[in-house]
Amino acid sequence: MDLVFEKNKKSLIKAQVCFVLPTFNEADNIRNIIEAIFDQQVNVPDYQFKVLVVDDNSPDGTQQIVNQLIEKYDSLYLIAGEKNGLGNAYKRGFAYALKTLNPDFIFQMDSDGQHDPQIIPDFISQVNQGYSLVIGSRFIEGGTTPEFSVRRKLISWLGNILVRYIGGVRHIRDCTSGYRCISASYLKNCNFRFLSTQGYSFQSSLVCDLVAQGADCKEIPIVFSKRSFGNSKLSLKDQLEFIWNIPKLGFRTHKDFVKYSIVGFSGVLINLGVYVFLTRYLGMMPEIAPILSIEVSLLSNFMFNNFWTFKKRLIKSNFLSRLFQFHLVAGISGILNYSIFFVSFRYLMINDIFANLLGIAAAAIMNYLINSNWTWKTSSK
Repeated sequence: MDLVFEKNKKSLIKAQVCFVLPTFNEADNIRNIIEAIFDQQVNVPDYQFKVLVVDDNSPDGTQQIVNQLIEKYDSLYLIAGEKNGLGNAYKRGFAYALKTLNPDFIFQMDSDGQHDPQIIPDFISQVNQGYSLVIGSRFIEGGTTPEFSVRRKLISWLGNILVRYIGGVRHIRDCTSGYRCISASYLKNCNFRFLSTQGYSFQSSLVCDLVAQGADCKEIPIVFSKRSFGNSKLSLKDQLEFIWNIPKLGFRTHKDFVKYSIVGFSGVLINLGVYVFLTRYLGMMPEIAPILSIEVSLLSNFMFNNFWTFKKRLIKSNFLSRLFQFHLVAGISGILNYSIFFVSFRYLMINDIFANLLGIAAAAIMNYLINSNWTWKTSSK
């Protein structure tokens, strides 16, 4: 009898969902969005909703409206702080929610009416199927951006392409969406110090970090509609920061890059050693020896990277496929190296040694980024 009572008691405990809403001057929108979120509670009775508003000291009365609503909703919370960008607002909100509200899942959601609260049950449905990261996607079938100009669509498309391939999240079509449901267990393990971006590029950094942890992702289509009131907060500074942050996405694990660099240096020594052996001891022609010495160093680099640098990664591709991809990347890197050297030396009048170093540095970085996120890409679940 006691065992049956305990089982029934546990079944009554609802999973906790916290909606984190960053705001700045959203007095015209915040009431509608909060009420619309709580209205969806009846459609997902197995979950308990909590809403956390993270306000950047809005001067338009946003906080006063939220405080009025707190008297109506016991599960509504407000924290305030200085305006330091969307990323920092989310960091403060996540930290407060995880420490104080004990959620099982956290929603990211805009406060301006562009994200439709009526599809919250669709997110929860995917959570119930076991997904730990559900993204409201504008770029899968059924998703649309009806208010985007051609220029805005092009920028979004290009930005997502860069994030997907440099950040190692090729299977995700919308990496910059701000409408997401995330398992709190993954957020607890996020390195928010690494996610140092202050603005909107925080969104792409976060999704890359979650996937790197192994979060199982599902995208559902959304219609990204026009703001109900007010103006967009996306500034030129945010766009520049997004571009600046792109290369950082490929270096999520600095230990891998250090190992990769050590292997690369060993490859240089092996290349030189084999060349000396072939020409000085076997009498091979200097014009022919580099072909063999380069290939030996490539094979050496591949084996060390495969069985040391990226040993802990769960990879689906087979050994021969990785070997072919590694050689292909080496060829592309070589072309980039020579192209930068040639342009720098011939047209920019840069010293030949320095021009060569520029080419080597650019090629080495590209080599790592492509191999890390393609040849030895961690497989998605």
